[in-house]
Amino acid sequence: MYPASAAPAGANSTIDLRSDTVTRPDAAMRAVMAAAEVGDDVFGDDPNVLALEAEAAELTGKEAGLYLSSGTQSNLSALLSHCQRGEEILVGASYHVRCYEAGGASVLGGIVLTSLPVGADASVDPADVTARIKPDDPHFPITRLLSLENTVSGKVIPIPRLSAAAEAARAGGLSVHLDGARFFNAVAALGCAPHELAAVADTVSLCLSKGLAAPVGSVLVGPRDVIARARRWRKMLGGGMRQAGVLAAAGRHALAHNRARLPEDHARAERLATLLRGLDASAPGKPVVQDTNMVFFSPRPEDIDRLADGLTRHGITVLPGGTMRLVLHKDIDDADMDRLEAALTAIYDTARV
Repeated sequence: MYPASAAPAGANSTIDLRSDTVTRPDAAMRAVMAAAEVGDDVFGDDPNVLALEAEAAELTGKEAGLYLSSGTQSNLSALLSHCQRGEEILVGASYHVRCYEAGGASVLGGIVLTSLPVGADASVDPADVTARIKPDDPHFPITRLLSLENTVSGKVIPIPRLSAAAEAARAGGLSVHLDGARFFNAVAALGCAPHELAAVADTVSLCLSKGLAAPVGSVLVGPRDVIARARRWRKMLGGGMRQAGVLAAAGRHALAHNRARLPEDHARAERLATLLRGLDASAPGKPVVQDTNMVFFSPRPEDIDRLADGLTRHGITVLPGGTMRLVLHKDIDDADMDRLEAALTAIYDTARV
């Protein structure tokens, strides 16, 4: 068992709201990394990698796990393991696999990515899944996989909605993959056990560096035969990472200690959203939206430059734009929230004078 997390992050000079990927290993995580026993992951004898893979599989009720360098590599290895060239994946039109992973399944695997409409709740409708499954006709690709996601831009999809889409896919002979980049945020919001959410899909990609505050890495979990194929694909996509136990130890620490605290991020995001609403910070007709650890709002056009400059002066880092995404994470505590609240209040009070 690893020691509990150490000092709070409130002493940070910069408050970074760009993403929950910006977290840095705390003292406790660095200690387990420094002390990690290592082997050679390619030879299959790194003890921390093996333990991480087994722990992730057990946690999600799957047969096996595979440690990979990133969520993109994990998703891509899964898609390539489920599908052959000339086959088809059905995926939500706004989902990360389709929009933000460089079309890897198509470029490297010769796999067709076919978009499904995404509803206001971020889910895909089972009727749309059924309608997009191709008949057995040489004019069409063979529909092989449904790729789901949870959370989607912070929005949590209830298990019954995911299950309905998955059941429609399986009725058509498809397998199901779940991009769980923020899987544990969804688990925290739904109040379910990890295996209950993981049960909707055959394979699940679990990111350790989003929300869980590990420095790098994802674990793909699923049936033993699919994970064996994914291990071969991992080799083609860049291979194993040799003495990866240093990183896997951080991932094990993250799974053991950083899941239970995720509701704190959700509560701080709700606090931030309430503040922005109170400041009337968003443009007319564009409400402030908060889901899990993310807040989205659209500053009034006349406030965009003033807001960006003001936040920079107060040591607050954001991704500027017409619609801003503010992400809460482990390195932001209540003291940081007080500072953020004071900064935003000062910026908007000045703007309204």
